Amino acid sequence: MQPVRTAELLSIGTELTVGETRDTNAGDLARDLTSHGVVVGRMAAIADDLPAVTEAFREALGRAELVVSTGGLGPTPDDLTREAIAGLVGETPAVDPALDAWLGELFERRGLPFPEANRKQAWLIPSAQAIPNENGTAPGWWVDRPDGRVIVALPGPPREMRPMWSGWVVPRLEEHGLGRPLASVTLRLTGIGESAIADRLGPLLDTGARPQVATYARADAVDIRIWAHAGADDVAALVAATEARVLELVGEYAWARGQTTWPEAVAEALDAEGWRVSMVEVATRGAVLGLLGEGLGDRLAFAESLRERPAPHDGHRATLEHLAGRARELGGSEVGVAAEARERGGDTAVTVAVVTPDGSHRETRVVFLAGPLGRGRAAVAIAAILLKRLRDRPPR
Repeated sequence: MQPVRTAELLSIGTELTVGETRDTNAGDLARDLTSHGVVVGRMAAIADDLPAVTEAFREALGRAELVVSTGGLGPTPDDLTREAIAGLVGETPAVDPALDAWLGELFERRGLPFPEANRKQAWLIPSAQAIPNENGTAPGWWVDRPDGRVIVALPGPPREMRPMWSGWVVPRLEEHGLGRPLASVTLRLTGIGESAIADRLGPLLDTGARPQVATYARADAVDIRIWAHAGADDVAALVAATEARVLELVGEYAWARGQTTWPEAVAEALDAEGWRVSMVEVATRGAVLGLLGEGLGDRLAFAESLRERPAPHDGHRATLEHLAGRARELGGSEVGVAAEARERGGDTAVTVAVVTPDGSHRETRVVFLAGPLGRGRAAVAIAAILLKRLRDRPPR
């Protein structure tokens, strides 16, 4: 087997191509392969059609050193991955006695008859090695090709696929040489759009640049990924130098690195002081709690979502500062947050008050769009204001 530096991913099943099932396997596999320095050239979903599945494998093997498929390993007639691979390599599948005994034992242990349809899950071809499946009845296939290329066929359910991939397939790929050394970093930005980032970064985004720099717009951030495969130079130093340059240009918008989430970033800032937070959100329909609540865990002392701001009471006007302070009292926390969203034209304006032992801070931002999308973006803006306030505390 030759070292694996390129890969293609095939997701097999009509349920994917008609939109009844969302494919998460390809993204998980691509992310893991990329982290190992493998270039994933294509990902494709193919319906349960034998000629189409066979041709997809043929084309992928013509371009990549590794082809990984998920799905199509069930016991029904429309599960055609084994047939496609066997036909492509010109071999005839036969029942493997060890797999047949293993399957029979699974059904016997459950007190169930062994359906004859399941026997195809015990098939192997001469060039295939079975990949154990401890969470289902569909063993995978590892197929070595004479030219050193490899086919890996895995079942579709993620609870079966993921442990087979990480526990069995990856270690064997690593034995033969998986990918190339890779240096990479991801910066997470908020408060600036992808096009504005592109204007600032300029030639750094050129496709022929080294290291490569690319932007990815996500629901909760815009990510900038910087990466380079190993060469004659020190790629780690090269990526670090480019990261420093990127931060010079857009660093004021960076709030995290890697795959950090908003709850993780806010939780870390709270933990640095040993603080908890209480929140009141107005006209957001719980968007802030949806973004941060579960991830903050016990750090969230009190939370309330209101349709509108309360009327004056106890001689106090219900300013956001008052609501933040009141939430802080009710939760017995060090930090109080009150935020209110309101439509402004076709967009959403959000005003936030943050009260800490150091004092209070008030800020208004306008985010793109109104309605549910606007409320989601407003929640991110509220999290960003809170995080910046926590991080910008004066030194003690």
